[in-house]
Formats: sequence, C-alpha cells, structure tokens
Amino acid sequence: MWIDLESEEQLKTIQSRSFDHPVVIFKHSTRCGTSSMVKSRLERSDVPEGYEFYYLDLIRYRPVSNLVAEVFKVEHQSPQVLVIRNGECVYDESHMAIRMEELAEK
Repeated sequence: MWIDLESEEQLKTIQSRSFDHPVVIFKHSTRCGTSSMVKSRLERSDVPEGYEFYYLDLIRYRPVSNLVAEVFKVEHQSPQVLVIRNGECVYDESHMAIRMEELAEK
C-alpha cells in the first residue's frame, strides 16, 4: 500500500502524478501512539481504487515533512493526511479524524 516518501524530489513526482489520479500523503510520527493507531486503521481499511499512497516518517525525514507543509500550503500536524489532486492539496486532516472513507470521498 505504501510508497516511502524520503526525498524532496519525490514531491515533484507526486504533484505530477496527481494530475492522473489522487495521491495521498500520510505523515506519521514513529514516536506517537495516536499516529500508530491511525496508520494501523488505514492499513486495515479498503484502499480506494486508483489512489496512490505515500508514507512519510516525519521524524526521520523532517526536512521533507517541512517542505510538504510549504509546498501544499498546510499547517504541519502529526499524524496528518493530505489528498493531492491536480498538483494541489484538496483535503487535509489530522489525528483521529483521519479515515479512509473520507479520503475516498475527496
């Protein structure tokens, strides 16, 4: 399900691919119980067809996490999910409000 997001260059790829299909970025803190619970819940959910999912370990790749917030004009949260379409963030949510069903609707 997950494609690891580890470099700033991948953000250009994400933006480009988002013109063909929705791309989801999940920003995860490996030090946060809530983040682990949300990640587990997402992994147990049915994945919407046609979506591409990126996983960002924001502790390990903090500069990438900061750039995600800057490029997509969202306030940093953890955990956080962003839906990218046509090069822009069209939806973001954080903490326990993150649900696969809502991602599919956006």
